[in-house]
Amino acid sequence: MTPIDRRRFLQHAMTSSAAAAAIGPAGRILAAEKPSKSPNEKLNVAIIGVRGRGQDHARAFAAMPDCEVTCICECDRAIAPSVVKKIGEIQKGREPKFVEDLRRVFEDKSIDMVSVATPNHWHSLAAIWAMQAGKDVYVEKPVSHNVSEGRRMVQVARKHNRICQGGTQYRSFGPNREAARYIAEGKLGKVSYAHCYTYRTRNPIGAPGEYQPPESLDYNLWAGPAPMPLPVRRPNFHYDWHWIWDYGNGELGNNSVHPVDAMRMIVGGTGLGRGVLSYGARHYDDAGQTPNTQVTIHDLGEMVLVQEVRNLKTAPPARGGAILVEGSEGYLVSTLSGASAYRPDGELAQKFEAPNDDHFANFVKAVRSRNREDLNAEIVNGHISTAVIHVANISQRLGEDASPAEIKARLEKLPAAEKTLETFESIRKHLADHDIDIDKQPLKLGPWLQIDSDKETFVGNDAANAMLTRDYREPFVVPAADQM
Repeated sequence: MTPIDRRRFLQHAMTSSAAAAAIGPAGRILAAEKPSKSPNEKLNVAIIGVRGRGQDHARAFAAMPDCEVTCICECDRAIAPSVVKKIGEIQKGREPKFVEDLRRVFEDKSIDMVSVATPNHWHSLAAIWAMQAGKDVYVEKPVSHNVSEGRRMVQVARKHNRICQGGTQYRSFGPNREAARYIAEGKLGKVSYAHCYTYRTRNPIGAPGEYQPPESLDYNLWAGPAPMPLPVRRPNFHYDWHWIWDYGNGELGNNSVHPVDAMRMIVGGTGLGRGVLSYGARHYDDAGQTPNTQVTIHDLGEMVLVQEVRNLKTAPPARGGAILVEGSEGYLVSTLSGASAYRPDGELAQKFEAPNDDHFANFVKAVRSRNREDLNAEIVNGHISTAVIHVANISQRLGEDASPAEIKARLEKLPAAEKTLETFESIRKHLADHDIDIDKQPLKLGPWLQIDSDKETFVGNDAANAMLTRDYREPFVVPAADQM
């Protein structure tokens, strides 16, 4: 490890260790720096990033009778005008102002809440700066781009007594909450295994080349804490950053974080577990970097979690659903439309039916009450679920080409070997159906990384520990522990 990497790792380790010791279970927030608004006063909301998901944020807050979207922040000038107009129509003529630089949002003392829907590499820093400025924050998933900045976000929320909700809305899904009660009551027996499926067909993103950012874009503001190379290598500047490591976290961060977070709520998961391994590959000859087929195995202590990503066309999982949880008394399946428990023989034991909470309204409720226990997705849970994604991707990025025999030999040594080998054979057949022979086009097999969950670091692996954080581009730097 270089001196720079070692310094970054040690800073992260000390920060994480102190955080784990100082931050206990979610509890009541202390009085905010500025008085809470009365129930009759509207809360002023700023939306940062409105090209995609941020438009949903803006519409949701604009439609609430006790909120008003007073600011739209977007570094691509071509996108903002239509959004400003649409929100003005929802707010009966009260159009929000438009700013390009998110730092102007944090300087505006009239703004009470900030909703962050930028690309992933901005999520944590935008949330941190907003909370330091006295704003409450809703931040999209994944709530961080790396483990260290996610923990720093939790620390800032605690230090500045801020309400911070992660955008993992399936914690507000009524059937999932009922499923969590079912398991807490012991009705599924001893839970030993969970499987999160992210099956979503995606096409290649185009050949790498030399491209320029959109002329309407402030590239410096867009890149922020991340590198801003010129020329750009991907043909579609927007959205396809998801598949570039400097900005996105692949399909694990884009979508698998949802079932992982909901699974953690359902089973009562608390930490990063004891170890992780990932294998997979990108099967397109395009500008993307992240895998479009990926399997990760997590030893969470009393149970094993498997995440499975398939971006090539595939049949749905055998037992359906995005989440499968197995216990000694049966199994549980959760989908985007419902959740049910089954006996070991497959007979329906209970269908979970309960109304959903509005995830944005749940955030506003907690802002009003100043009680973070009112949040369905308090930021510490968003951080841990996202960190589960990050440690898996770190194993993947450290991987090397491996034969099927080498992968099987490694899986045989892991917990729940029978199930993980079954998953591997299923993946092998799935790829063969797309004329991909992994004997000739090998998957990358990552190392088994032992985890110190309390410190949120790896045990005895300098290369992996160096990837818990990143080199930030000035002046867009996540603040050090003594600068929060």
